Amino acid sequence: MADNRMTYSIDSNMQFPLVEIALEAGERAYIQRGSMVYHTPSVTLNTRVNGRGAGFGKMLGALGRAMTSGESFFITEAVSNQDDGKLALAPSVPGQVIALELGDKQYRLNDGAFLALDGSAQYHMERQSVGRAFFGGQGGLFVMTTEGEGTLLANAFGSIKKLELKGETMTIDNAHVVAWSTSLDYDIHLENSFFQSIGTGEGVVNTFHGHGEIYVQSLNLQAFAGVLGSYLVTE
Repeated sequence: MADNRMTYSIDSNMQFPLVEIALEAGERAYIQRGSMVYHTPSVTLNTRVNGRGAGFGKMLGALGRAMTSGESFFITEAVSNQDDGKLALAPSVPGQVIALELGDKQYRLNDGAFLALDGSAQYHMERQSVGRAFFGGQGGLFVMTTEGEGTLLANAFGSIKKLELKGETMTIDNAHVVAWSTSLDYDIHLENSFFQSIGTGEGVVNTFHGHGEIYVQSLNLQAFAGVLGSYLVTE
C-alpha cells in the first residue's frame, strides 16, 4: 500500500541532473508545472488548482497568490495506478537539485525553487508583511511554507550551498536565496540607501537571524538575464 513518501534518485553523473521518482499504485506527488521529462504509462498527470480548501474560495485563493506572487494558478499532480510508476523531472533553469526532509524541520521557499513534494507533506502560502512583499522576491505578499512530514525537492540556478546559523546574523543577496528554515527570523530590505544600492550594485538583501539553515544558489538569475539582455537586438 502506498504511503505517499517519495522514492527518488538524482543522477550525480549529470552536470544538470534529472530527478527520477518511483511511484507505487495510488501514490502521488506534486510537481512544478512544466517540469515533467518522461513517465511510464501507469502515471497520470492531473492539473489541480493551486490552493487549499474547496469550491470558489479555493479558486479565489489560488488566483490571489498567482496575481501577487507570480506563482502558477495551477499545480501538477502525478499519480500512478501501478506499483512500477516512474516519473522524471527537470528544473526550468540549469542547476542543482536538493532534497529537504520535512518533519522537525520546515522551510520557506523562494520563487522558482519548488520542484516536487510527495503526497504525505503539504505546503501553504504564508502572508508576508507589506514591507517584505515590496522588496522581496519571495512570492510577493505570500511565501511558500512547508508543513507535515515528507520530502521536498528544491532546485536552484547554479550550485547550492548550505549555511547553518547558530544564533548568528547573516545578510544574503535576495536573488541568491533558495530556501530557509521557518525557525529563522528574516528581514528583506535594501543593503544601503537607494542611491548607494545603485552605486554598489547590491540592491535588495535578506538578513537572517537565529538558529536554522539557509540554502543559497551560486548564480543570480536577474543578473544573468541582464547580461543576456545586453546582447539582444531590439528594433
